[in-house]
Amino acid sequence: MLQKSLTTTVFAIDFDEKTVRVARTLNLIAGDGQTNVLHLNTLDYSRWNEITKQEDWNDTYNEGFKKLKKLQSKGSNDYSQFQFDLVMANPPFAGDIKENTIISRYELGKNSAGKWQNKVGRDILFIERNLNFLKPGGRMAIVLPQGRFNNSSDKTIREYIAERCRILAVVGLHSNVFKPHTGTKTSVLFVQKWDDELCPKKEDYPIFFATMQKPSKDNSGDKIYLVDPETGLPALDKHNHLIVDHDLFQLSYMKQDGTEAFLEPGIAEAFEEFAKKEGLSFFR
Repeated sequence: MLQKSLTTTVFAIDFDEKTVRVARTLNLIAGDGQTNVLHLNTLDYSRWNEITKQEDWNDTYNEGFKKLKKLQSKGSNDYSQFQFDLVMANPPFAGDIKENTIISRYELGKNSAGKWQNKVGRDILFIERNLNFLKPGGRMAIVLPQGRFNNSSDKTIREYIAERCRILAVVGLHSNVFKPHTGTKTSVLFVQKWDDELCPKKEDYPIFFATMQKPSKDNSGDKIYLVDPETGLPALDKHNHLIVDHDLFQLSYMKQDGTEAFLEPGIAEAFEEFAKKEGLSFFR
């Protein structure tokens, strides 16, 4: 039942063909023979019909795309609105979108005066696009540059988000997390789309904030692994794998006597307590 559910409810979309091929291969190795990892430009959905009619594309991705189309919002047939429960995104920060045909499809393509801009940061458009993938009450986690949370020039972006969803949490990631590729300071934004039943709209509510204390990588971008305090050797999990040392969630490792040892609870466990206290719909 779980395997059948995964083939109809879990999807991934990426613009980079190499990334898509690697992801599809990993899925096939894991036993997903009907993978739903699709090679598409998420932001430029107006061209999806054109792309999906190409024979080479169809041969590889058509089965997954047919299943994705079934998840469009009622009355939507242009791929702009979907009905997903969960969306996770790590959009690219580098470079701007300059194509007017793309910018003109997004409210966040306008400046504070309501005029269309000549260029817009990719991550800004991804905020709107990903929210449009969610059904009411759906949740999203998205990695964003730290500046989006505190730059005065990004106030309209924060207002756009607040109008459409409840801000659940902001988790600051260590600046080493994405090294050696970039040292940009980032945070993960967690939101839930307003819904009369699952997430009734409020004007004032608490937000969970946390920041990673363990870097998980050194300044060169090499992973830092957990060490067994009893032996001084690298700790291993129950599958005999090395464990990256971080505090995003509670880690555990196998002791020499075969028992499992647990470290202190992490950020995820703290958020779980917060969610229960606040009576959030997904932790009731």
